[in-house]
Amino acid sequence: MVHDHKQMLEDQNQKNGDGGNKKKPSGGMKVPAFTWIAWIAIIGSIVALMFLRNHLPGTQPGAVLTQSEFLSKFQSNQISHFVISYNPQTFPLTEISGHYLTEDTAALATNKNAGFMKDATGKTVETPFLCPNVFLTAKMQEDLFHSDKYELNVQNAMLSNILYQLLFFIGIGLLFWFFFIRQIKMAGKGALSFGKSKAKMLAKDRNKTTFKDVAGIEEAIEEVSELVEFLKDPKKFQRLGGRIPKGVLMVGSPGTGKTLLAKAIAGEADASFFSISGSDFVEMFVGVGASRVRDMFDQARRNTPCLIFIDEIDAVGRSRGVGLGGGNDEREQTLNALLVEMDGFDTQEGIIIIAATNRADVLDPALLRPGRFDRRITVNLPDVRGREAILKVHARNVKLDPAVDLSVTARGTPGYSGAELANLLNEAALLAARTGKKSVGQIELEEARDKVRWGRERRSLAMTNENKKLTAWHEAGHALVNVLLEHTHPLHKVTIIPRGPSLGSTMSLPKEDILNYRKKELMDTITMTMAGRIAEEIISGDISTGAGGDIQQATSMARAMVCQYGMSEHLGMVKYAEDDEFFLGRDMMRRQSYSEATAQQIDAEVRGIINSCYERATKAINDHRDKLEIIANALLEYESLDGVQVADIVATGRFTPPPPPPKVDPPSGAPAVTTMPEVPPKPVPPKLPGLGNPAPAAI
Repeated sequence: MVHDHKQMLEDQNQKNGDGGNKKKPSGGMKVPAFTWIAWIAIIGSIVALMFLRNHLPGTQPGAVLTQSEFLSKFQSNQISHFVISYNPQTFPLTEISGHYLTEDTAALATNKNAGFMKDATGKTVETPFLCPNVFLTAKMQEDLFHSDKYELNVQNAMLSNILYQLLFFIGIGLLFWFFFIRQIKMAGKGALSFGKSKAKMLAKDRNKTTFKDVAGIEEAIEEVSELVEFLKDPKKFQRLGGRIPKGVLMVGSPGTGKTLLAKAIAGEADASFFSISGSDFVEMFVGVGASRVRDMFDQARRNTPCLIFIDEIDAVGRSRGVGLGGGNDEREQTLNALLVEMDGFDTQEGIIIIAATNRADVLDPALLRPGRFDRRITVNLPDVRGREAILKVHARNVKLDPAVDLSVTARGTPGYSGAELANLLNEAALLAARTGKKSVGQIELEEARDKVRWGRERRSLAMTNENKKLTAWHEAGHALVNVLLEHTHPLHKVTIIPRGPSLGSTMSLPKEDILNYRKKELMDTITMTMAGRIAEEIISGDISTGAGGDIQQATSMARAMVCQYGMSEHLGMVKYAEDDEFFLGRDMMRRQSYSEATAQQIDAEVRGIINSCYERATKAINDHRDKLEIIANALLEYESLDGVQVADIVATGRFTPPPPPPKVDPPSGAPAVTTMPEVPPKPVPPKLPGLGNPAPAAI
């Protein structure tokens, strides 16, 4: 069957009980780690100062004596000096500190009258001591206070207590301010900042993208380059009375390079560049979007001249009055604010708006009028020369084999966007690295092209011999009719190797870029899609669901011929179909613009086109039944045939097996290249230009 549908992928990530993978809720109090460390150090210092004030470095005694030990040394005249700390609140309980003399134990062993220990200079060694919690009795007071070796240290406890109490309350107050008052203020600031613009000012030193990095859209580059020239030399345009457009709207399919072009403008211009997405304006709070629009333009006025880039503007610029709600919709308020700022009473020169979208048809007409978006730039899919230029740009950092010809890859990728071409080169580099090669060759580029467009081969899929045989005949029917008909695309390859969602594929590529479609091309394409079901029925005597995609594509094509392209003789040149996408409020009640009788005629015309193509395909297969069998058997043996081999079977009636590939040493690598030598393209059967983008045929 002809594969023209997208495979639905569902990725369900259920995380039950895995706290490590859950996102932390935002909006809570977030205290930096450095702040915690600082506060722990401050509190620890206060505690140490309060409880260890008498044990600070420099006052730490050498020994701690009990009251009896102190009295013993005092009576033996070993205390050289001592200080009584007098505190009226704790007296007679106090503490004594000072120095005592250490006896020379070594000399005492030989002489009982030996003195005290001395150092090398002959000075008596004195050891500091502290005797805490001494209870001074009346006898001790009389003995100590009559000694000439004591000092009295009267302490004022009231001042120190007041100081420590003040420090304690100051610490509590600081903690309360930090954890409560400061967080409340920050929360208030966050609430008031909802209306602030999220536009990011792009610094030139961080953006290295220029017009040299953009290829394949030369006309668009030429138009936007005028903006850069105006910002650099405005008098050049104002001299003749011209003014720069206030807004530029870039319209194009996804992946064509609209955002990349905006980055290049930012890299080339010396002016300020603000970037924002259309979805950043709308929030859950009413009025936030309009406030952000006003704030964004206020920032722009302070930095004129400047550029503002709004990506995906259709998120905020959709037509007004198309919803089921009232006119006080938040999105409409945001759009109204944008319209006023772009061209209202309080506007000024120097602010240029650049917007990008792939849905220009849904934008509000007031937004598209001259004075707001004066210029519309269409960024189309690249042609063959543009694709080659894009491949060369992305090949700068890819190590290509010298024999690679990017022009061949460009001719074989019609309808590819710039993003798809970049992905193609990346996939080719990954494939070459996975197979251990030192450079990317033409084979890797061909495989990457097929993978990007039609999916990766699934050789691990287990298929029975019956399914494999049915697939081979199905694809052989597609390939045979493709070669026999005059107005189809040249056959590229037919394979029964599962690729993507299909069990087999018949791939065709146009020789040139397709700009329009002709009726004969459409009819031949529908005929080719019918051939797979017919070949299945011939070999098995039954039909299967493998032709479901063929039927869907053929029906869509036939209905488009009748309803959109005016290719029906009975219904004439009348459009009976509306656009695929529509607005709920505007288009719900007028989707069908024709009568029931006309609908029956449309169904009859579509059925007639399908039936006539089915009969043509049946006749072609019956007339060349022997060649169909040769193609099917060759597919069962070799799994894949290229278009030249199938064309040779149709022309000669026999199959020539391909020669075995020669054994060659792996390439030693080559530097990255951007200019490739000319290599003649692979010959293909002569055909006229066919239908649109290539599509594989698959079961």
